Amino acid sequence: MAQDKEKVIVIDFGGQYNQLVARRVRECNVYCEIYSYKTSIDKIKEMNPKGIILTGGPSSCYEEGAATCSPELFELGVPVLGLCYGAQLMSHVLGGKVERAANREYGKTELKVDNSVALFAGVPSETTCWMSHFDYISKLAPGFKSIAHTDNCPVAAMQHESGRLFGIQFHPEVLHTPEGSKMLFNFVRNICGCAGDWRMDTFVEDSVKAIREKVGNGKVLLALSGGVDSSVAAGLLSRAIGKQLTCVFVDHGLLRKNEGDEVEAVFGPKGQFDLNFIRVNAQERYYAKLAGVTEPERKRKIIGEEFIRVFEEEAKKIGAVDFLAQGTIYPDVVESGLGGESAVIKSHHNVGGLPDFVDFKEIIEPLRDLFKDEVRKAGLELGLPEALVFRQPFPGPGLGIRIIGDVTAEKVKIVQDADYIYRDEVAKAAAEIKKTTGKDPDWMPDQYFAALTNMRSVGVMGDERTYDYAIALRAVKTVDFMTADAAEIPWDVLKRTMNRIINEVRGVNRVFYDVSSKPPATVEFE
Repeated sequence: MAQDKEKVIVIDFGGQYNQLVARRVRECNVYCEIYSYKTSIDKIKEMNPKGIILTGGPSSCYEEGAATCSPELFELGVPVLGLCYGAQLMSHVLGGKVERAANREYGKTELKVDNSVALFAGVPSETTCWMSHFDYISKLAPGFKSIAHTDNCPVAAMQHESGRLFGIQFHPEVLHTPEGSKMLFNFVRNICGCAGDWRMDTFVEDSVKAIREKVGNGKVLLALSGGVDSSVAAGLLSRAIGKQLTCVFVDHGLLRKNEGDEVEAVFGPKGQFDLNFIRVNAQERYYAKLAGVTEPERKRKIIGEEFIRVFEEEAKKIGAVDFLAQGTIYPDVVESGLGGESAVIKSHHNVGGLPDFVDFKEIIEPLRDLFKDEVRKAGLELGLPEALVFRQPFPGPGLGIRIIGDVTAEKVKIVQDADYIYRDEVAKAAAEIKKTTGKDPDWMPDQYFAALTNMRSVGVMGDERTYDYAIALRAVKTVDFMTADAAEIPWDVLKRTMNRIINEVRGVNRVFYDVSSKPPATVEFE
């Protein structure tokens, strides 16, 4: 499994791009994990990393109580790369000086590099980078030299004479630094000497072997939602253990329109998978549990706990079940506060939402090490149909977190119908363009959906005054779902969607389009 392979570790100091750094490292075919800066030196030694990357952070490294690290981290003989705060901290800990800059640098900045050094091999001597800092390295630590600068930053990058310690003041992990991926490749593949053997074909092969060894003759119960993550998990488990796997699909009444029947068509008795499939219609049970609950985290916890309760009940009907399997992926772990040091963004029903008591021997999460795009690659490697692998992402709590405020059957129907219309109009417009150009339009979103706001406002329909809900439309373009920009869907498509929703969905008299990026917003509303 991944833990047995060579790895680079990312030490998280609370920066917003920690996952993006790890993702960029994996694009170099090098396995990478995120750990808090509070992780002990002994544990880091046990992991035997090939390299260490220090992330950005929101503090000034010289302030009392700021996130820090031991000087011993730089004495392990392992290459270390500090990014932004990580570079400042490296300098500060090793005897340099960091001060508040007279002029803050933020955004795209012209950069001059010494491309004779290994870190910048193949990088033009003049390029562009993304800066975001108040502080700067005013005095280099002993043994360091500057290897890049900007007009306002004399030490935009630095290197120790040992050739093992590097600091970069800018952010190579973001797309706004066009040569950033090359810099990270130089670090992990050339300086750290990683072989680059982290690939989905080997992941699938290793995972199948590990699952067989772990499960033995046991039985596995999988929480199957029909989304990408749980579907790929089902494919991986079925390849490993076949009929020892039972997939339980809980229709909690919070799915997209017609989705329950679609899931059954793919995974049920008439579907393509050779596994045991059980559908549980639990809509009324969920609506009763969620009645009057408005706080998003509470809704997540309730939905997560009910998932477990249903699985326990089904397991008792089936007989002896040894393992519960889930489609948890790496961002779920990190964003639930169980990975690095960044603030908890959300609890996830696969991670933070687990109740204290689970009536199974152990939980298996075969995709726990993967980012979303890696999950898709694994799905293709397993031979799953592209329509399933590239299905729209859908949160575990379903429409429960796309309905702001309390959840009712009436509200569920409103958002299901509005979402169906929205997806239909976007798909039709994209198909029309593809028919004439042979490719998807540039504006085609990676994820798009409708959400029901908790706002009601006055409107006029016909000659009557209305007081109805507002629907919010969300659509984003993203590579890895760690960062995202609002998709620029054509105005005529949005207008057709608005007209249909207001005319066809009872209880709605307004439609908004959300243009927020991630960060600062998240893709989902709750």
